[in-house]
Amino acid sequence: MGNPKGVRRDFEALEQRRLQAVRLLKKGLSQSEVARQLGVGHASVNRWAQVLAQQGLGGLKQAGRAGRKPLLTAEDLKRLEQGLLKGPEALGYETPLWTLGRVGKLIKQEFGVQYHRGHVWRILRQLHWSCQRPIGRARNEKAIQAWKQREWPRIKKKPEKKGAPSSLWMRVE
Repeated sequence: MGNPKGVRRDFEALEQRRLQAVRLLKKGLSQSEVARQLGVGHASVNRWAQVLAQQGLGGLKQAGRAGRKPLLTAEDLKRLEQGLLKGPEALGYETPLWTLGRVGKLIKQEFGVQYHRGHVWRILRQLHWSCQRPIGRARNEKAIQAWKQREWPRIKKKPEKKGAPSSLWMRVE
């Protein structure tokens, strides 16, 4: 079953539970009774007893982290952030906007590791970088103001002039 999404395993608590099982087994309790007291499956207690018999107490110590080890170390992530702070122009891009593709190319260039864009996003979140959009500012404010004053009034729709009454107009006396 595992843990609910987003809940990480507590490796220390898991180790303490295995060591508690060993203490109970050494007191002479059956594997089934140990499983009931600890709230685990009988197969787990059986596996722990086998590991204890084959490898000793050291075999039940923490296994360490779960999952694949990251390809970028903590030091690599610091170097990556330094590269990001230099800006994309330092890599030859014309605009000062980091995209996931550009960050992925930086990672590939600096560390020789290629990531999917979705994972590049996770790395950026790990570095506390957020998604930002460039500010769309006009380049030539004077030209825009001139256009607004000359062209816009000419092409803007104007309300119809009030003239003859419509066919639905009635005079009430």
